[in-house]
Amino acid sequence: MLNQFKAIIQYLLPKQLLTSIFGWLAKKRLGKVTTWLIIGFSKLYKINLDEAKLSNAKDYQTFNDFFARELKDGTRPIDDTANVVVMPADGVLSQFGSIQANQLLQAKGHFYSLESLLACHPDMIKFFTNGSYATTYLSPKNYHRFHMPCDGILREMIYVPGSLFSVSQATTQGIPNIFARNERVICLFETEFGPMAQILVGATIVGSIEVQWEGVITPPRDGIMKRWTYAGEVKLTKGQDMGCFKLGSTVITLFASNTIEFSSDLKIGNTTRVGRKLAERI
Repeated sequence: MLNQFKAIIQYLLPKQLLTSIFGWLAKKRLGKVTTWLIIGFSKLYKINLDEAKLSNAKDYQTFNDFFARELKDGTRPIDDTANVVVMPADGVLSQFGSIQANQLLQAKGHFYSLESLLACHPDMIKFFTNGSYATTYLSPKNYHRFHMPCDGILREMIYVPGSLFSVSQATTQGIPNIFARNERVICLFETEFGPMAQILVGATIVGSIEVQWEGVITPPRDGIMKRWTYAGEVKLTKGQDMGCFKLGSTVITLFASNTIEFSSDLKIGNTTRVGRKLAERI
């Protein structure tokens, strides 16, 4: 009942307006106000700033700088074992497993289709039908940068406009097809494991999605699908920083059929950490 109530609230909220206002405020240099906000936010969500390269709240000029903070070298060691795929983000493993034909599990009782998630891109649908997926949810308390699960060469990126529903546990259980309804950035890589996609899902108050090779992808939010293609000039290594959310959201990682096997100790609800083992080659 509570989750249903939260879902109803999501439908009623002016999500685009709230996100625009928050995004505007988060990039303002407000001096001591910014510092107080960061200190309060860190206490509320129990954020360990000692892990960050800038460990003093006063060192951040804007709230966005704090959201996009980098960690000290070595804070997230990368499993460099051959044939191992690593976790792309700090957060919670909300779902993982096999894509049944073209269906992915969102939450108990809720499935969504590969076609809707991938904006009906015919080649990508073919690549990942009967493949594997892992959904990592980043809450406001988490480190907000996302990383490569394996070495890869970027081949294509697509921005898909959409809504900005919250992607918390309550709303994923209460709002059908939420990941395919929200705005998202789809990054397709060629890897030693075959095709791999990282899908960066927007959400309420996520003021921005940014990637290393193109900068800020959203905003602006003009409702137009955009596509970039690459000829091998963007190469990323396992564990490398891909970009960031300006507040938490969700990363969905896709692999083709019969290429990886998830670690036997993984469970839904597990805490994830960048660089830890997620899966290995079959």
